[in-house]
Amino acid sequence: MKLYSNEIVFRGHPDKVCDQISDALLDEYLKGDKNSRCGIETCGGKGKIFITGEVTSKSKVNVEEVVKKVLEDVGYDTSYEIINNLGIQSSDIAMGTNLKVKGAGDQGMMYGFATNETDKYLPLSMIILQELSKEYDLLRKRDSRFKSDGKAQITGYFTDDLRLMKIKTFTISYQNTELDRINTDNIIKEICTNICNKYNIEIEEFLINPTGRFKIGGFAGDAGLTGRKILVDNYESFSKVGGGAFSGKDPSKVDRSAVYKARLVAVDYLKKYNLEWCEVQISYAIGKRSPLSISIDSNIGNIEPNKKLYKECEPYNIIKDLNLLNECYYERSKFGHFTN
Repeated sequence: MKLYSNEIVFRGHPDKVCDQISDALLDEYLKGDKNSRCGIETCGGKGKIFITGEVTSKSKVNVEEVVKKVLEDVGYDTSYEIINNLGIQSSDIAMGTNLKVKGAGDQGMMYGFATNETDKYLPLSMIILQELSKEYDLLRKRDSRFKSDGKAQITGYFTDDLRLMKIKTFTISYQNTELDRINTDNIIKEICTNICNKYNIEIEEFLINPTGRFKIGGFAGDAGLTGRKILVDNYESFSKVGGGAFSGKDPSKVDRSAVYKARLVAVDYLKKYNLEWCEVQISYAIGKRSPLSISIDSNIGNIEPNKKLYKECEPYNIIKDLNLLNECYYERSKFGHFTN
């Protein structure tokens, strides 16, 4: 066995709030115009929220209203100054992604991952942290002692092929009023223990708010930026990450859509070949339809992809097959983009 760690951030973490703002805006643009081209970036901190990036859309979106709805939903103050600095998409990019050319909206490599460790084909410790994040979001809505910001990390005893055996240290940093720490800490411990008991996973020790205090959080305590939590959004360190963030990007941008497709391919090959794990890489050139390469790695070695897969992985085929123009990206951005 070896020690290994993975983490998640809660919905109220400043970076995650920025992800949710970018995706909530994307959803609104796509509602009114399925051909919207969006690359929306959000930066928040110290009383200001700055929205920038590129949007070409027929939709009329009240940016300030959307931002304030997200802030309210995550439990933040809504009195921030909101600066709208959105521009239009570069015509150079549009040349390669229009309906005639149907090329990839960006270049790069994208990864998908699946494991047979759980029935969701995700690593067990990843599922545990996602469940904690969801439980914490419900907790802070019903108990005012718990505030929005926070993150959690599992350091566990894993087999050489990264199967969780036992948790050595469960680390949770959560924002709170600091008025009743003994009881609020115990509530956090109980939630974690109940989740782990479902999977017969023992916890040796907890580290809760290791600095001793976490009262100041959110944009008051830290700045946030869209796309700064790409490991959390992907597979929490269990798989390679191509480097592209998801939030705020319409699905013509393959660093979002092709990652969703790569996950499905990984699950499909895992089942087809009865694999323990499968990792898929798909690469693209901006403006070109067909992937440059598809590589499928697994516990039994490299697997040659089906030739039809190249056609399936063309950006517009991904968008159509996965119905990505009708996706709620705001929901995906809350707890990690792969939860099942």
